[in-house]
Amino acid sequence: MIITANDPKRKSWLEVAPDCDFPIQNLPFGVFITKEDVITIGTRIGKFAIDMNALHQLGYFEGIDLTDDLFMQDTLNDFISAGKKTWRAVRNRLSEIFDTNNTTLRDNTKHRDIVIFNIADIEMQLPVLIGDYTDFYSSKEHATNVGMMFRDPANALLPNWLHIPVGYHGRSSTIVPSGVPVRRPLGQTLPKGASQPVFGPSKRVDFELETAFITTDANVMGENIPIAEAEEYIFGMVLLNDWSARDIQTWEYVPLGPFLAKNFASSISPWIVTMDALEPYRTTSPKQDPKPFPYLQQDNNRTFDINLEVYIKPENSEATRVTVSNFKYLYWTMSQQLAHHTINGCRINSGDLMGSGTISGSTPESFGSLLELTWAGQNPIAMTDGSQRTFIEDNDTVIMKGYCQNGEVRIGFGEVSSQLLANTLSI
Repeated sequence: MIITANDPKRKSWLEVAPDCDFPIQNLPFGVFITKEDVITIGTRIGKFAIDMNALHQLGYFEGIDLTDDLFMQDTLNDFISAGKKTWRAVRNRLSEIFDTNNTTLRDNTKHRDIVIFNIADIEMQLPVLIGDYTDFYSSKEHATNVGMMFRDPANALLPNWLHIPVGYHGRSSTIVPSGVPVRRPLGQTLPKGASQPVFGPSKRVDFELETAFITTDANVMGENIPIAEAEEYIFGMVLLNDWSARDIQTWEYVPLGPFLAKNFASSISPWIVTMDALEPYRTTSPKQDPKPFPYLQQDNNRTFDINLEVYIKPENSEATRVTVSNFKYLYWTMSQQLAHHTINGCRINSGDLMGSGTISGSTPESFGSLLELTWAGQNPIAMTDGSQRTFIEDNDTVIMKGYCQNGEVRIGFGEVSSQLLANTLSI
């Protein structure tokens, strides 16, 4: 089935601003609650959320093989399990329903009132039930910067880094959608010059600029996913702020890696942008040297030109943009990550979340964390209000945005925005 929803000439009868992330060519998927406390699966065009269950019950998906209750769920997992053929058919149909030349829904006021909501009148939810979460470490620039700071600058990359997409298994229970505040974590740290650890709130809370992809049911235990087929099992992408407590991390990460410094919170954008929608923005990824093993070798363009930005907004002040990066900088692609993840027979399920790792470019203004931007706190960043930041302060809000733009169409992810709250617990 071809993708008809990406036609750059297509316009919607719903109003879409020129710089909006959600034109009719995007049609992401998410879960929201209406003012009447009804939870539904939906999509978005412009400033309008669209109830896909209502569309289904009213017969607008006739001819597509869908169960009656598929869009009645409070997560997208069942829809994702239906597979790529179904995702594409539904998205193509949505583009037809909301095409400016299609009057069927446009001229039916009764149906429109049931189906369409102003985005300000709904509340977005976590779009999937995340069973497992893996975070990769796939930016060569980021890994090099961290290695230079904490290890031998002449040997910043560990010996395995250029041969495998390094990753670790994270915690899915504290992944939250945009808008949910995060509390500063407590933990053990080892102050500079001290010989014994102390306990208390982290003083070095950081953001990590990442994206994540969400999978469908891909294999059974003991089988791997060939790299040429990997994208068939990727439903779409979200923005990811993988919050980190750098001082806790420094003390705890030897010998088993990230633990409490990472699992206290990760925030994602609520609309999942499909791989089909990203198709027009394919581009080349960095050259890989040495050449990876055959199971990681790929051809054609396997990454995407996604512009990424991070803002820090102090309480009662304007936001300051602190970095500008791009998804295409990642050394290891999503296909390579998924192929490597399963080469040992690891099972992948519908709703699994795979983080990209911090996305840094080659210049200081493109670094994807405050750890790098301030070089471990040595070079504070000036805020618009005159204050400075080395790490995130209480009541700061971190805002991440992402979008693709070519000569014809702009699509985007919206944003993931989360405020860091003080930790007032006493232990």
